[in-house]
Amino acid sequence: MEEDKRPKREPAAKKAAAPKKASKAGQGVPPKKESAGAASNRKSSVTSAPRPAKKTPKKTPFWAPFAKKEAPKPAQREERPARDRGPKPKHNDDRPVSERPSNRPRQEENPQDRKRFSKAKRPMGKNVPPPKPVSHQEMEEPMRLNKYLSHCGIAARRQSAEFVKQGLVTVNGEVEPNPGYPVQPTDEVRYKGEVVKLEERKVYILMNKPRDIITTSNDEKGRKTVLDIIGQKVEERIFPVGRLDRMTSGLLLLTNDGDLAKKLSHPSHQVQKVYYVTLDKAFHKADFEKVQKGLTLEDGLAPVDSLHYAGESKNELEISIHMGKNRIVRRIFEHLGYEVVKLDRTYYAGLTKKDIGRGHFRHLTDKEVIMLKHFK
Repeated sequence: MEEDKRPKREPAAKKAAAPKKASKAGQGVPPKKESAGAASNRKSSVTSAPRPAKKTPKKTPFWAPFAKKEAPKPAQREERPARDRGPKPKHNDDRPVSERPSNRPRQEENPQDRKRFSKAKRPMGKNVPPPKPVSHQEMEEPMRLNKYLSHCGIAARRQSAEFVKQGLVTVNGEVEPNPGYPVQPTDEVRYKGEVVKLEERKVYILMNKPRDIITTSNDEKGRKTVLDIIGQKVEERIFPVGRLDRMTSGLLLLTNDGDLAKKLSHPSHQVQKVYYVTLDKAFHKADFEKVQKGLTLEDGLAPVDSLHYAGESKNELEISIHMGKNRIVRRIFEHLGYEVVKLDRTYYAGLTKKDIGRGHFRHLTDKEVIMLKHFK
């Protein structure tokens, strides 16, 4: 066999064995180097004091922006020694100030002003409520006696009960000591001999009355009335102020205030009313002057405040009067040979039918009620 001619590799030199650790500390083992950060931590843990705990920042409450800020207290001023300014100069007049004459002219007191501006004395107790109006339904139901007196404006309920126990209240001529006595609508209640009654809530309604409607509370023939238009929308018993013919449309006032109705219906107050008239034919100029001067009808003179044409056609006019006689406008034109086809009241005592449709109504505002009560 032939011998292998490849060169033989020499065995690698053996690595030097690592020195064995010394069994005893410090023998044959070099010291391990310590990092700079570890050294500083070790020194600080030995030499420095312990760090204080971190304080959590206080959170501002949600109501802080709305809190009342206290005004800063004013700085106290340094007390200065009082200066001696000497004695005060004496006045030429040795009389006291109250007896010295004043330069301002004194006005003489008017006794009527004292009555005008003095407060009205109430004979009742301190807590006297004003009369509280009640609805028609409350007036028809029984009511406790002390509550009845309170609604009449005598006193508060507790004090009214004391008046009842003291024997100051009589019902139907007899002293009633029970404050809880149910007062009936037919009972007569007296306080110290004077009759007291409940005040019904006042209602003021302005209606735009349509044609073919009766201006009464009820009709014997069963025809539709103005109260049928209102229906159950108003609890109080109301009645129309004045009257409009069945075929006359326009403004109509309904209320339960008898004093106001009497005032507006009385001829001395001369309540102004404006009507829009449509005739069957053109109105002549000669008749125009007759109406302005005032016609004499079967029941007397019929004066007119104003009269003018309402449009381009001569058969439409607008007439203003203050009389309240029955069918006065129709009779004025019928006296001259004209027939009134349409008659509509557009103005009454300062009120107009603005924003009120035909067959509708509305309650008067407080300003309108005050205007009517002070109407002259």
